[in-house]
Amino acid sequence: MIIDTPEVQDINSFSRLEYLKDVYGMIWVLVPIFTPVLGITIGVLAIVWLEREISAGIQQRIGPEYAGPSGILQALADSTKVLFKENLLPSRGDTRFFSIGPSIAVISILLSYLIIPFGPNLVLSDFNISVFLWITISSISPIGLLMSGFGSNNKYSFLGGLRAAAQSISYEIPLTLCVLSISLRAIR
Repeated sequence: MIIDTPEVQDINSFSRLEYLKDVYGMIWVLVPIFTPVLGITIGVLAIVWLEREISAGIQQRIGPEYAGPSGILQALADSTKVLFKENLLPSRGDTRFFSIGPSIAVISILLSYLIIPFGPNLVLSDFNISVFLWITISSISPIGLLMSGFGSNNKYSFLGGLRAAAQSISYEIPLTLCVLSISLRAIR
């Protein structure tokens, strides 16, 4: 005897969707990762918008108001403009250094997200060494700045790269001392 009631049909239709269980699992693994990244991105966009509005008010001029409502999409318009700009390489410079330098600076910043535990079962690095890993990865960024300045074969660009690297290092030293003092205090 075959039972063909609506309840049995619902159960059979659910069993056909069983293969989507792995897809749902992968999506739920990515949700805790993209939630803080999206929150940080929206926070940065809001801070940039506030900075432009406040500085326009201080200077008594019109701030960003044409890109979106009240100029809220101005940062998105600026980033789109930067993405579609022509890539110019120096004619007498070292094009490898000039091209790889910004990539090293950005990649070292993005790799610092490896130390964040995104969930109870999604920890990418060991907690005992994650602070030291973060300090090590973030100290690679000035090398990219130096490479960009050196690759242009221009003394003023090289001095600008040196200045940016020195500024980055001068911010990293006190930050590293503060983080290490807290981590050494927490070891006890």
